[in-house]
Amino acid sequence: QVQLVESGGGLVQAGGSLRLSCTASGRFFNIDLMGWYRQGPGKQRELVASITRLRGTTNYARSVKGRFTISRDNAKNTVYLQMNSLKPEDTAVYYCNADIQPTTWERTSNYWGQGTQVTVSS
Repeated sequence: QVQLVESGGGLVQAGGSLRLSCTASGRFFNIDLMGWYRQGPGKQRELVASITRLRGTTNYARSVKGRFTISRDNAKNTVYLQMNSLKPEDTAVYYCNADIQPTTWERTSNYWGQGTQVTVSS
Protein backbone atom coordinates (compact mmCIF):
# COMPACT_ATOMS: atom_id res chain seq x y z
CA GLN A 1 0.00 0.00 0.00
CA VAL A 2 1.38 3.37 -1.00
CA GLN A 3 1.72 6.02 1.70
CA LEU A 4 3.05 9.55 1.81
CA VAL A 5 4.60 10.45 5.15
CA GLU A 6 5.35 14.08 5.95
CA SER A 7 7.63 15.55 8.57
CA GLY A 8 9.17 18.87 9.51
CA GLY A 9 6.24 21.01 10.56
CA GLY A 10 6.21 23.04 13.74
CA LEU A 11 6.05 26.45 15.33
CA VAL A 12 8.33 29.21 14.12
CA GLN A 13 8.51 32.97 14.48
CA ALA A 14 7.85 35.26 11.56
CA GLY A 15 10.95 35.55 9.39
CA GLY A 16 12.10 32.08 10.33
CA SER A 17 12.53 28.95 8.24
CA LEU A 18 11.25 25.40 8.17
CA ARG A 19 11.91 22.45 5.91
CA LEU A 20 9.20 19.93 5.16
CA SER A 21 9.89 16.44 3.89
CA CYS A 22 7.58 13.87 2.37
CA THR A 23 8.58 10.31 1.55
CA ALA A 24 6.59 7.79 -0.42
CA SER A 25 6.62 4.30 1.05
CA GLY A 26 5.25 0.96 -0.04
CA ARG A 27 5.47 -0.79 -3.39
CA PHE A 28 5.06 1.24 -6.55
CA PHE A 29 6.50 1.55 -10.03
CA ASN A 30 6.87 5.28 -10.59
CA ILE A 31 6.25 8.66 -9.00
CA ASP A 32 5.43 11.45 -11.41
CA LEU A 33 4.39 14.91 -10.25
CA MET A 34 4.95 15.72 -6.57
CA GLY A 35 3.78 18.78 -4.73
CA TRP A 36 2.72 20.55 -1.59
CA TYR A 37 -0.68 22.00 -0.79
CA ARG A 38 -1.83 23.88 2.27
CA GLN A 39 -5.08 24.65 4.01
CA GLY A 40 -5.23 27.56 6.40
CA PRO A 41 -7.95 28.14 9.00
CA GLY A 42 -11.24 28.78 7.26
CA LYS A 43 -9.63 28.58 3.84
CA GLN A 44 -9.73 26.20 0.92
CA ARG A 45 -6.82 23.91 0.18
CA GLU A 46 -4.43 25.54 -2.27
CA LEU A 47 -1.40 24.53 -4.27
CA VAL A 48 1.87 25.81 -2.81
CA ALA A 49 4.41 24.27 -5.17
CA SER A 50 4.91 21.31 -7.48
CA ILE A 51 7.81 19.62 -9.26
CA THR A 52 7.98 17.19 -12.15
CA ARG A 53 9.97 14.00 -12.09
CA LEU A 54 12.30 14.10 -15.06
CA ARG A 55 13.14 17.74 -15.68
CA GLY A 56 12.39 18.98 -12.18
CA THR A 57 10.21 21.73 -13.57
CA THR A 58 8.74 23.72 -10.70
CA ASN A 59 5.58 25.72 -10.21
CA TYR A 60 4.86 28.03 -7.28
CA ALA A 61 1.91 29.91 -5.89
CA ARG A 62 2.41 33.62 -6.30
CA SER A 63 2.26 34.14 -2.54
CA VAL A 64 5.32 31.96 -1.87
CA LYS A 65 7.46 32.62 -4.93
CA GLY A 66 10.93 33.76 -3.91
CA ARG A 67 10.51 32.48 -0.35
CA PHE A 68 9.80 28.76 -0.77
CA THR A 69 11.80 26.21 -2.74
CA ILE A 70 10.56 22.77 -3.74
CA SER A 71 12.99 19.99 -4.59
CA ARG A 72 12.98 16.22 -4.84
CA ASP A 73 15.30 13.26 -4.53
CA ASN A 74 14.00 10.57 -6.86
CA ALA A 75 16.35 7.94 -5.43
CA LYS A 76 14.79 8.49 -2.00
CA ASN A 77 11.23 8.98 -3.28
CA THR A 78 11.19 12.21 -1.31
CA VAL A 79 10.04 15.75 -1.95
CA TYR A 80 11.11 18.73 0.13
CA LEU A 81 9.76 22.19 0.75
CA GLN A 82 12.24 24.74 2.08
CA MET A 83 10.29 27.63 3.54
CA ASN A 84 12.13 30.87 4.30
CA SER A 85 10.98 34.29 5.43
CA LEU A 86 7.85 32.75 6.86
CA LYS A 87 4.86 34.97 7.53
CA PRO A 88 1.88 34.48 9.86
CA GLU A 89 -0.31 34.03 6.78
CA ASP A 90 1.71 30.90 5.93
CA THR A 91 0.13 29.21 8.93
CA ALA A 92 -1.68 26.14 7.66
CA VAL A 93 -1.72 22.39 7.50
CA TYR A 94 0.64 21.41 4.70
CA TYR A 95 -0.15 18.33 2.65
CA CYS A 96 2.11 16.33 0.40
CA ASN A 97 0.62 15.19 -2.89
CA ALA A 98 1.91 12.84 -5.55
CA ASP A 99 0.87 11.09 -8.74
CA ILE A 100 1.99 7.50 -8.33
CA GLN A 101 1.80 4.56 -10.70
CA PRO A 102 1.52 1.44 -8.55
CA THR A 103 2.58 -1.07 -11.22
CA THR A 104 3.48 -0.98 -14.90
CA TRP A 105 -0.02 -2.14 -15.87
CA GLU A 106 -1.97 0.24 -13.61
CA ARG A 107 -2.83 3.86 -14.24
CA THR A 108 -1.37 6.66 -12.17
CA SER A 109 -3.39 7.59 -9.10
CA ASN A 110 -3.23 10.65 -6.87
CA TYR A 111 -2.17 10.28 -3.24
CA TRP A 112 -2.22 12.59 -0.23
CA GLY A 113 -0.20 12.66 2.94
CA GLN A 114 -1.80 13.07 6.34
CA GLY A 115 -0.71 16.69 6.69
CA THR A 116 1.72 18.51 8.94
CA GLN A 117 0.95 21.69 10.88
CA VAL A 118 3.00 24.81 10.27
CA THR A 119 2.36 27.72 12.63
CA VAL A 120 4.06 31.07 12.19
CA SER A 121 3.81 33.46 15.10
CA SER A 122 4.03 37.22 14.69
